[in-house]
Amino acid sequence: MESDRIHLKVLGISYSQTQTGAYALILAQVGGPVRIPVVIGAAEAQSIAMKMEGITTPRPMTHDLMNNFARAFGIGLKEVFIYKFEDGIFYSEMTFVDAEREVTIDARTSDAIAMSMRTGAPIYTTRDIMEETGFVMEEPDDDGSPAEDDDDVLTSDNDSTHLQMPRLESYSVEELEKTLAKLIEREEYEEAAKVSEILKRKKSEQ
Repeated sequence: MESDRIHLKVLGISYSQTQTGAYALILAQVGGPVRIPVVIGAAEAQSIAMKMEGITTPRPMTHDLMNNFARAFGIGLKEVFIYKFEDGIFYSEMTFVDAEREVTIDARTSDAIAMSMRTGAPIYTTRDIMEETGFVMEEPDDDGSPAEDDDDVLTSDNDSTHLQMPRLESYSVEELEKTLAKLIEREEYEEAAKVSEILKRKKSEQ
């Protein structure tokens, strides 16, 4: 039933505390306090982080290529639906539409979300999955949206993306911009996302 579908959005990424070399993608209930952690691989985390940080790569990455391919043939991503959780794995499907038909295909949740971030397609799950896998933030904003520091709370201390911050925090904005450009040129996108995060914070403090 439509009323049992829960609208989600991407909140942030942190290192997984359960699987070495994996990341935890945090999905947030739209208009509510529930968060759902989804374990994803490094490549998918990098793809999602790059989009979150607004970093444009010199050449299209895999999910950019998929999106460009679909658009070239007049196909749009209508929605992502996380429909099952079993044995620690989230199962998802993507619904595509064109001028004549609507097709739903199975997909890894990480790939589906990476695509949704490039198209703006909504992400949904079931109420049962949310109740089984979700956790509640103690102090959501009055309007139910995530607090501004939700990302810091979810990725602090144990998130190794912060390990290099003390050194990088000492860089000037100009030095950070040069470092970011070099990382993108060398296609070191995961490190570029870290630098971009610090650069964004520094600029907001000026």
